[in-house]
Amino acid sequence: MSKYQENLSATDLFLELEAFSEGRSTHAWKCFGSHPAKDEEGTEGYLFRVWAPNAPKVTVIGDFNGWDLEATPMERVEGGIWEAFVPGLNRYDAYQYAIHKADGSSFVGKADPYGFHAATRPDVSTKLYDLNTGYQWGDRDWLSYRSKNPPYRHPMNIYECHLGSWRRTGEGEFLSYRDITSYLVPYVKEMGFTHVELLPVTEHPLDASWGYQCTGYFAATSRFGTPDDLKYLIDQLHQAGIGVIMDWVPAHFPRDAFGLYNFDGTPTYEYADPRKGEHKDWGTDVFDFGRPEVRSFLFSSAMFWLEEYHMDGLRVDAVSSMLYLDYSRKDGEWVPNVNGGHENLEAIKFLQDLNTAVFATHPDVLMVAEESTAWPKVTKPVDDGGLGFNFKWNMGWMNDICHYIKLDPYFRQFNHRDITFSLMYAFSENYILPLSHDEVVHMKGSFFGKMPGDNPLKFAGVRAFYAYMMTHPGKKLTFMGAELAQWNEWHFEYSLDWHLLQYAPHRQTQEFFKAMNAFYLENSPLWDQDDSWQGFQWLCADDNNANTVAFLRWDRKGQPLIVLCNFSPEHRSGYRVGAPFAGSWAVAFNTDDPAYGGEGRGDKEAIKTEKIPCHDQQQSFTVDLPPMSAVIFRCTRKNPVRKTKAEKAEAEKKPAAKKTSKTAKAAEAKSSAKAETASSKAASKAGKAEESKPAAKRTCRRKKTSG
Repeated sequence: MSKYQENLSATDLFLELEAFSEGRSTHAWKCFGSHPAKDEEGTEGYLFRVWAPNAPKVTVIGDFNGWDLEATPMERVEGGIWEAFVPGLNRYDAYQYAIHKADGSSFVGKADPYGFHAATRPDVSTKLYDLNTGYQWGDRDWLSYRSKNPPYRHPMNIYECHLGSWRRTGEGEFLSYRDITSYLVPYVKEMGFTHVELLPVTEHPLDASWGYQCTGYFAATSRFGTPDDLKYLIDQLHQAGIGVIMDWVPAHFPRDAFGLYNFDGTPTYEYADPRKGEHKDWGTDVFDFGRPEVRSFLFSSAMFWLEEYHMDGLRVDAVSSMLYLDYSRKDGEWVPNVNGGHENLEAIKFLQDLNTAVFATHPDVLMVAEESTAWPKVTKPVDDGGLGFNFKWNMGWMNDICHYIKLDPYFRQFNHRDITFSLMYAFSENYILPLSHDEVVHMKGSFFGKMPGDNPLKFAGVRAFYAYMMTHPGKKLTFMGAELAQWNEWHFEYSLDWHLLQYAPHRQTQEFFKAMNAFYLENSPLWDQDDSWQGFQWLCADDNNANTVAFLRWDRKGQPLIVLCNFSPEHRSGYRVGAPFAGSWAVAFNTDDPAYGGEGRGDKEAIKTEKIPCHDQQQSFTVDLPPMSAVIFRCTRKNPVRKTKAEKAEAEKKPAAKKTSKTAKAAEAKSSAKAETASSKAASKAGKAEESKPAAKRTCRRKKTSG
């Protein structure tokens, strides 16, 4: 197609452009946008390529030609693609595409949809940037670790972060990617988070959108520096053993004139019918998921961030809005699909194909769906009729828990389902439990601010509910600032309230988060079987009058933890809890510890079980359960199963065996030895087989050995 030489062979270029036109390209950024090139005489410059199928004329304008509309025309080639070679250009030169209108009366200046770098707002131009030179990655060990340690059987505790407001300068200005690195990396490491999730770092014109009104699907926002600077941040997080997830927004895009909206003068990236192509609530347009070139654009954007920036995963925003044609639309404002239903069949196919393509080449990454309805099989394989994600935000849990938190403790007894209902579906998908940015804005109150009562009760509530989240099945996500017990809601224009750490209760809360995160990482029952009933067992789910719950968490080795949560301000001394087996149980973690700002109530010594049935267990013990707390017990000594007096008496009633002759005894001994040997071999085989059996079998055995 092109007479110019790029960092792409002629064959690869042909194949990629063919795939682009058929809707299956995953590396379109290597063909489109601007790339260093040479003409036939060897003159160095940049080759520009853009898709604008209905434009009558396209030119390149920029610093290099004085923004002259006619100086640099582009040549139309097949498939609605335009290209032009411009010699003598340099990195950071600004440019746009001038899309001329059919009547020749005017034009629209468009940023490059495939541009790698953008001018800093309010300038909306694209800047030349060659990604193939410059940055040298140092995260080989991390990528090797990631490939060998899939997340399903490992802890995952995510720190959700908005770079523009996590920390700012003393004058309230943004920190650069590299300055953020010096603070964020050691902080996240010290706090014990396993991943950082970045609110969108794709280019966006308006700070108030938090990045969710994206105009540059291949451009790291220039607010904080260059593409190499963002690579440095990610690289340093990886070298510290911390994964990076990026919010990615394929559901919609804004209507800024310089962006994707009516790109070639007609609906290009969006559905032409406003009943499909418009989100009135957000003032945005919906991608045309059925158009091949748009599919290729989005597939390539996802792959771009995974490959060029080494992202460990994408959190796909607003999936529900993609799945339903009637999402936030009244009757008459939407068009049914070919089957008469409200499902967007094209979006479903797009998501399935997206996840199939990603996992085909990167099976170790995270594809996380923000899906707020009960759409089935979001995290099931595409071959099984699923959407193909490997994790989903548990929005139901988040809504329920945020409602429960705000209630006066007296009224919590009437809303007990808020903290138990999630276990009705906890294993239907691979879930992440989010306490996200959406829940600490728009008058919803900060995590600390949601708590009722006086300040000591509020701090205790933060500790109790965070511990409940960390012990509930599912991976974890917490939005920045919760660990400071921040009073104020999050605001994108200001730094977190780091000054609060001068006060002891806030320092102690931060210390609690650090300790709770460490406890989570160190205790496999809390994450080893997150996706199965084998890892969770209710002890007491219905003590609504006391605002308490009690449950067991198990790992695959059969090691349990007992978790008790008291969401009332009442001190519950002598609270009896069932135990899965006899022995001594000691407090492994207590949110009322004075080191975290508590009053130090609760058991100090190990407690022996009693043969008193409780919570469907044959053994139990009584605990001192502090008010507004969570207490976790670990077995420190497991006792063997002992026969009761009645069982011993029954055994003594059995007649003694008759004496046998020496010959008979010898034969019996020989037979017994053979049987013992055979039994030993069988037991060995059974043991090996047992190791390969699913955990369900082991749960049954646990129950048999109780008491």
